[in-house]
Amino acid sequence: PDSRKIHLHSLDGKRWKSEKEAAQRGIEDLAAGLLETQARRRIIPGFAFSLSDPWLAEFEAMFPWQETPDQARAIAEIKADMAAPVAMDRLLCGDAGYGKTEVAMRAAFIAVTNHKQVALLAPTTVLAEQHYATFCDRMAHFPIRIEVLSRFRTPGQRRQVRQAAERGEVDILIGTHALLSDNVDFKDLGLLIIDEEQRFGVAHKERLKRLRALVDVLTMSATPIPRTLYLSLTGARDLSLIQTPPLNRVAVETLIQRDEDAVLTAILRKELARGGQTYYLYNRVRTIGAIYARLQRLVPEARILVAHGQMPPHELAETMHTFEQGDADILLCTTIIESGIDIPRANTIIIDRADRFGLADLYQLRGRVGRSAVKGFACLLLPPDGTMDSDARRRLQALRRHSGLGSGYAIAMRDLEIRGSGNLLGAAQSGHIAAIGFGLYCQLLRRTVARLKGEAIPNLVDVELAFDFLDASPGAQGDNAAAIPYDYIEDEAQRMNVYRRIAEAISPSELKTLEKELADRYGPLPKAARRTLKMAELRMLAATKALAKVEILNHRLTCFAKLNYAPLRHCSHVPLPLENADQRLNRIARILKSLT
Repeated sequence: PDSRKIHLHSLDGKRWKSEKEAAQRGIEDLAAGLLETQARRRIIPGFAFSLSDPWLAEFEAMFPWQETPDQARAIAEIKADMAAPVAMDRLLCGDAGYGKTEVAMRAAFIAVTNHKQVALLAPTTVLAEQHYATFCDRMAHFPIRIEVLSRFRTPGQRRQVRQAAERGEVDILIGTHALLSDNVDFKDLGLLIIDEEQRFGVAHKERLKRLRALVDVLTMSATPIPRTLYLSLTGARDLSLIQTPPLNRVAVETLIQRDEDAVLTAILRKELARGGQTYYLYNRVRTIGAIYARLQRLVPEARILVAHGQMPPHELAETMHTFEQGDADILLCTTIIESGIDIPRANTIIIDRADRFGLADLYQLRGRVGRSAVKGFACLLLPPDGTMDSDARRRLQALRRHSGLGSGYAIAMRDLEIRGSGNLLGAAQSGHIAAIGFGLYCQLLRRTVARLKGEAIPNLVDVELAFDFLDASPGAQGDNAAAIPYDYIEDEAQRMNVYRRIAEAISPSELKTLEKELADRYGPLPKAARRTLKMAELRMLAATKALAKVEILNHRLTCFAKLNYAPLRHCSHVPLPLENADQRLNRIARILKSLT
């Protein structure tokens, strides 16, 4: 991961053992923290919200669009959670512009009609202000007091809002991390909504952790995170996915261009000609003035505004409001627009030096455009000479390839493939993932969660198979192939997800479930894919026999013990008949089963 130099371990050496033990300790800390919070939520009775208020039906009927199937399902799940006497902890995951905010507003409305207060936590000031405007507009016909805490408000205004919240006079309080400070108190907080939790620091998450045990929590995330992580944390939180796009939504077209005056002028004038607006993203405040001068020179007829986080709060607020009202054509800005900004008339985004951004960041930024029925364009500008490192090239190619609606999950899987998975669990855990691998980490985590919950501890499947008669390389074909053929699962993200699920499976029943899913979704499994599942089954079987490695070399089988990594005397260089690959795999299974 992260292009770091990898130091190989000797499997019978001390360093491998110590790194596994360190990872196990880190996993225990993580799992214990999650389970402690979960246990407290189970012990302390939560508030069972009533869903019978007539205002709720009226509020839902005033939604100006038809809910998508996924939206309707997420709303039903959240209602069930809130009506239960156990505090909710649900993660709402969906692509940018797929209607997560409406789902959150329904939850907030339920809380307010039950005379409870709601706190909404946003990662940026601009997004907090936008949520405030959206909530005010949607709930304008109801006697609900909504306030916002951000640096766009004066110190006196912020003090008055805090005092009103403490007295219980504020129904919904929206703000940035300032909401988590000790001087913000609520009279009767019932629901906490967190937008993009991964954007908050460790100290903020500690405060969130304390709040979680007491109130219902709904976390929204547009940044797609692979489902394997949630499966690893089974029981820690519930998950709702919104994957169906809104009606008439058109996919954003991704263009990769060299940064040249002629190219830039053509893109800007094309958007001007159709009466739209453009974001020009340039992420260096010190030299943003030079880009402003360049844009004025290239398109003198355009009205250009500049927005960045170092501007005075009132000036930034005024700039964003002017652009939102359509009184400017180009917004030259930094990544302050990354999360949640919703301006339907802005349908082109130009990202300067796109090779310097991560894949998840580029995906989020692309989600700022194409939020209406008008086709959106995301132009990724590269240096004029076109030089960039190989990882950057793969990121941009992945973004261009996965440009369809709802492609967030595919993007996340590709990001994992490029960068490794250390970024998923924070600094303390990423080092352990780098040391022992993501598959083994997830298995250890599952075992630890089971042990702390007093459940049966699943086997640890940490066995190496080295069969010289099989070709397990990606896309392998032929009678000796053990891989998922490209023509069986064409999408690389889905294919990679299947490989990941096979690698993390710890019981034959999980493989059977996966096999049924694949047959249902893609048709009967080809022989090469069946051999891949058979290999995983052999790995599990070998793990139950305390083996570290099963090797077949020159038609002879050798099993190595986990205890000392030495060959077993009665199972070393065992000759195998010249059979086809499938017969040989079945014979190996019989030999392993016979071991005691």
